Amino acid sequence: MSTAPFRPFDTRLDRDRALAVLTAATAGADDGELFLERSRSESLTFDDGRLRNASYDASEGFGLRAVRGEVTGYAHSTEISEAALARAAETARLAVAEGGGTLAEAPAPTNRRLYADLDPIAGAEFPVKVETLRAIDAYAREADPRVVQVTASLSAACREIAILRSDGSLVSDTQPMVRLNVSVIVEEDGRREAGAAGGGGRVGLDGLLAEDDWKARTDEAIRIARVNLRAEPAPAGVMDIVLGSGWPGILLHEAVGHGLEGDFNRKGSSAFAGLMGQQVAARGVTVVDDGTLPDRRGSITVDDEGTPSARNVLIEDGVLVGYLQDRQNARLMDVAPTGNGRRQSFAHAPMPRMTNTIMEGGDADPDDLVAELKDGIYAVGFGGGQVDITNGKFVFSCTEAYRVQDGKVGAPVKGATLIGDGATALRNVRGLGRDMALDPGMGTCGKDGQWVPVGVGQPSVLIGGLTVGGAQTG
Repeated sequence: MSTAPFRPFDTRLDRDRALAVLTAATAGADDGELFLERSRSESLTFDDGRLRNASYDASEGFGLRAVRGEVTGYAHSTEISEAALARAAETARLAVAEGGGTLAEAPAPTNRRLYADLDPIAGAEFPVKVETLRAIDAYAREADPRVVQVTASLSAACREIAILRSDGSLVSDTQPMVRLNVSVIVEEDGRREAGAAGGGGRVGLDGLLAEDDWKARTDEAIRIARVNLRAEPAPAGVMDIVLGSGWPGILLHEAVGHGLEGDFNRKGSSAFAGLMGQQVAARGVTVVDDGTLPDRRGSITVDDEGTPSARNVLIEDGVLVGYLQDRQNARLMDVAPTGNGRRQSFAHAPMPRMTNTIMEGGDADPDDLVAELKDGIYAVGFGGGQVDITNGKFVFSCTEAYRVQDGKVGAPVKGATLIGDGATALRNVRGLGRDMALDPGMGTCGKDGQWVPVGVGQPSVLIGGLTVGGAQTG
């Protein structure tokens, strides 16, 4: 079901008057825009056999920005009115001072649409959503009598944005989002273990509410929990690792992707700063950030500055060839914007952010990569992690991993953490599978207090010499 047309310049805010205020605020600036947003979101959580939470949120507001050099003047308000806009212009204007800059040209327009113009919240009646979550709970408990707790959550959102520039150009976008998560706890002989699965994207609710879809996600959560029931303490030490395809790309996102964002490199705080054109990864490793994949969670038709998204090659055959840029950092680094200027909401200024960050596949059979492990770990599921952008050092916890000895996959292991740094891990890539896959649509990335939806993807990857933190055995 489509939403009503978004009219950012309705009776509360005359477009011509708004344009006049914006033009005055950005006179002598290098860049700037008026960003308007209206968003709605709904979330339901079914836990322990009953509906625990049902919430609906709506917000709207604007942000006005004026940029000169490295200085940004930004003001925002939840009140969309001429008076509020005039007050914001006074604040944003402080960054321009006496002016003297040349206002950058507006981004080239695009007619491309990467997702449907719809409101997923209206895609199903509220009782249907509740009954689907109830059915998930019942199905999980019937599927395995060891299931003692089920938590299922469903969320839908619609974000509508409009970006006005002082040349009069106006860009708008309607961005839907849905997600379904299922987590279970199983108990056997006094031991409890958890498993979780989920996903979604910029689509309607129809797919997630289909019985085949939610049953598959529930089955996967139960499977992971069952695996963890028989998991043994993880070994510790330096060993070779095979990462599974798909969601394990979150390690690439965190350990490498953030280090390739333009602001960190312009300021010299990234481990990849100053290495453009140099070999930073093993031959065969190609990393791209692609915001143009239809219906994907991390995709955007345009970024939050109005620049169309793109497929940006960052590392090609092991050589660093690009960074992710918003308009300000691109101008300061004398390169073109890449469509990666993103913000959490109208209350935030944009910054360089990832969309869908992917390591491209190779030609190896994934089973052959695992067979190369003499004594290592096959990691196919990840939870949280921590990364230091300045040196790329990371620590990631595995939610599903297996001990491999002499090429044979053995018992699952519990408590494994992978420790290393992104640059070294890239150089130590020894094999890429032909099974490149995208994650199911569940990534959210934080940076400087702002959270945006993202995607990841990769093939099976053989990496030599990572440190595994776990419990010593034997």
